[in-house]
Amino acid sequence: MRGLEHLLAATDLSHAAMNAAHRAAGISKLTGASLDLFHAVNLSGLDRLRRMAPGIPADLDERLTAQPLEEMRRLAADLSERHGAAVGVRVGIGPASVQIDTQAAALPADLMVLGDRGAGALSRLVLGSTAARMAETASCSVLIVKRPPSEPYRSVLVPVDFSSNSLPALRTALAVAPECRIALFHAYGVPFEGKLRAAGIREELLEQYRAAERTAAFADMRRLCQAAGLAEHAASLVALRGPVLLRILELEKERNCDLIVMGRHGEGTPLERVFLASVTKQVLAQSQADVLISAGE
Repeated sequence: MRGLEHLLAATDLSHAAMNAAHRAAGISKLTGASLDLFHAVNLSGLDRLRRMAPGIPADLDERLTAQPLEEMRRLAADLSERHGAAVGVRVGIGPASVQIDTQAAALPADLMVLGDRGAGALSRLVLGSTAARMAETASCSVLIVKRPPSEPYRSVLVPVDFSSNSLPALRTALAVAPECRIALFHAYGVPFEGKLRAAGIREELLEQYRAAERTAAFADMRRLCQAAGLAEHAASLVALRGPVLLRILELEKERNCDLIVMGRHGEGTPLERVFLASVTKQVLAQSQADVLISAGE
């Protein structure tokens, strides 16, 4: 990924969205990327309301748009004052998920930044529907902010599977958090290990296979670092056996990670894609750290 040029922070003016806006402003200041705030106003029920109540003012749609626009301008001014970053303001009419991606494509944005929860009681219980949808389908990389930002990212975990998405994910991590401590992680295992054991393959031989897979994982991670222009000593390389989701969450806690960066998976068999997408969704749902889904190059 080239250096960041354009950021789009989508906000519904909720508390979680404010965290995302402040994180985006911090990244903008750190990287020099431009930043636009965006708010979608959904007026889909207004025509029906007019039919039911003919006395509604003709300019109600302008009024409904003016209020959030003014709030957005105040937020932009506050972000500029606190972070020293120039912040633009955009408002769109229509469903949030559609409008956000349309705006991101129009910029075009390198990174979309959203809060993990929207306004409303239900959205506080689960990952916000807009955030979840954008993480899966957005035309650019997506950063889901879960924590109030207090400083630039310091400890970043990048799980890799050595597909074509791994290098872009690492490059995205370096672009968003150039001052961070970075750890690459690969969950390795022996293919068909259970079947091999059932077929009578000795444990000593299986252990040799595991050692070979572990050695290959470290070699592949070193090659990724080299391709990303990252000095080997500047990154921690971690290869562990076991369920990938569990290991990611364990490493997040052990290393006190404030950001996890994962590639968006579009390769492999349909079953593999479903599994990898499921892991990403579970990381989004269960991690405490912010999560960045890299769209690739």
